[in-house]
Amino acid sequence: MAKKLHDTPNLDQLESGPWPSFVTGLKRLAKDKDYVVDLLGHLEHSYKTRKGYWKGGTVGVFGYGGGIIPRFTEIKDEKDQAVFKDAAEFHTIRVMPPAGWHYDTDTLRKFCDIWEKYGSGLIALHGQTGDIMLQGCTTENVQAAWEEVNAMGFDLGGAGPAVRTGMSCVGAARCEQSCYDEAKAHHMVINRFLDDIHRPALPYKFKFKFSGCPNDCMNSIQRSDMAIIGTWRDNMRTDEKLARQWFAKHGMNELVNDVVGMCPTRAIQLKEIKSVSKDAHVSSVAVNDTQALEINNKDCVRCMHCINVMTGALAAGKDKGATILVGGKSHLKIGATMGTVVVPFMSLKNDEDYEQLVELAQTIIDFFAENALEHERTGEMIERIGLVNFLEGIGLDVDPAMVNSPRMNPYVRMDGWDEEVAKVNAKKAAA
Repeated sequence: MAKKLHDTPNLDQLESGPWPSFVTGLKRLAKDKDYVVDLLGHLEHSYKTRKGYWKGGTVGVFGYGGGIIPRFTEIKDEKDQAVFKDAAEFHTIRVMPPAGWHYDTDTLRKFCDIWEKYGSGLIALHGQTGDIMLQGCTTENVQAAWEEVNAMGFDLGGAGPAVRTGMSCVGAARCEQSCYDEAKAHHMVINRFLDDIHRPALPYKFKFKFSGCPNDCMNSIQRSDMAIIGTWRDNMRTDEKLARQWFAKHGMNELVNDVVGMCPTRAIQLKEIKSVSKDAHVSSVAVNDTQALEINNKDCVRCMHCINVMTGALAAGKDKGATILVGGKSHLKIGATMGTVVVPFMSLKNDEDYEQLVELAQTIIDFFAENALEHERTGEMIERIGLVNFLEGIGLDVDPAMVNSPRMNPYVRMDGWDEEVAKVNAKKAAA
């Protein structure tokens, strides 16, 4: 039986609303764990003083340079003893999840049993990096807990200035929108960089995220240093039978307001069937006997909205692959950044294509390791040295699709262009 709970008036308020509270879960664990009793007291003290009291330190397991997040309390009494002594240490073990987060119930139960035995019982699925977060453990128990997790076949995730654990969506395993094999890409990239994950040696952290389509369920464009987002480069596919079924169920108002009207580039129009364009870049599908949707694929920016609304009736094209973006992160010294396109389209159809992706990742990380400042993320490095220098450094040609931010002014002065062209042609002729 655990010791008596501390008075926690501030935490108790968090249980008073209509939504489930983490405080209730902690109190349930505290019935059997003195560790969690003092954890609640520690948190209540932080709420009262409006200050955080966890500090870092050094804790690890044999064979790894990272993967454990050490936390020691700073709440001491006059004898320099921890006030909440049973929760004086609150380390976290980061564990790499399977690609796509595929688990069976037996695996999840084993995690729970291990953490009930060695830790607080708190498990987060998953952290921002993608790890299984086994939260709350003493220094004494870290190694023993890790050995049992490792015996299950799992590896330690990243921590510190290292390549971090990758994240991938469920993708091709269950999602019809998938444009490449996310699990394969995830597996190959992580296997290449295992040493960089386990032994931190970079200027700062580097994250991979793999999303199978432009819906970007991993939020990779804003949460990863290298985002691999599935896309296609041919025409959108259509299915007339499903389009007619959808229209019969939802009607004209929903078609106009939720599909045609929501297209950001007005690539979709509703037309009479007889007036639909025969252009090779136009897809069309009849929704009834007289009207059809016309999709100008040159103007489509792959936002996925129409496909999400009319799934099956509209679908991604057949020439699938991925767009590669670099430098995204929501919190940086220079402000939030989204990934910048460095490869507009990479075909991912065979082993050679996936090897090309891995080699590009290696090149980018090598450049980052050599050129980034300490505690500088990839996006900050690119902002500092310039996108052109970054592209030159990793051996990629400049492409019009590499837009870091749209031009604010839609008007372009063209006076002087002819003179510039003449100068360039003269230099070429002289050479």
